[in-house]
Amino acid sequence: MDLALFDFDGTITTRKMYADFIQDAVEPRRLRIGKVLLAPLLAGYRLGVVSPSILRAAIVRIGFSGVDEEKVRAAGQRFADGILQAVLRPEAMQRIAWHKARGDEVVVVSGALDLYLAPWCHQRGLALLCSALESRQGVLTGRYLGRQCVGGEKPRRVLERYNLADFGEVHAYGDTVEDLDLLAIASRKSYRGQAVS
Repeated sequence: MDLALFDFDGTITTRKMYADFIQDAVEPRRLRIGKVLLAPLLAGYRLGVVSPSILRAAIVRIGFSGVDEEKVRAAGQRFADGILQAVLRPEAMQRIAWHKARGDEVVVVSGALDLYLAPWCHQRGLALLCSALESRQGVLTGRYLGRQCVGGEKPRRVLERYNLADFGEVHAYGDTVEDLDLLAIASRKSYRGQAVS
């Protein structure tokens, strides 16, 4: 049995879905306020001086601080059931099916939120390591629960859960520089759909 590690946004999907989920799940009033408050950070991100992690943390703070967790989880379920179905890469879904047919352990390892990834993965029998939001007494705090699952955090979480020696080979699939650390622990790597050494 092999271990197959898949990034989600841009690898399993045809495009990044984080912004779509925010647009769908955050109240319109907060979206309007967020566009104004986040404009400087967004400009810095586009110029390459603000990291994606800092921008995502700010978006989460404005969008979800003080919001009922169940309401956002329901939005995540709807997003998983509906919007995500239209943006799945057929070749990625075929590769996941190929791994599952062989009996491999298939894991989605993503910086995206568990709010929509957990139901999507559960429906397909896939394991999941991803970013999550902090909640207290059913209310979101506007902070991430631990670190965002990007860059070096991806292989750290994989190695925390799995002993790579238990698998014949480790396959990893990614599409951005935030996935390169994940690919580094694999014996078989695919970057933007192409095998790499």
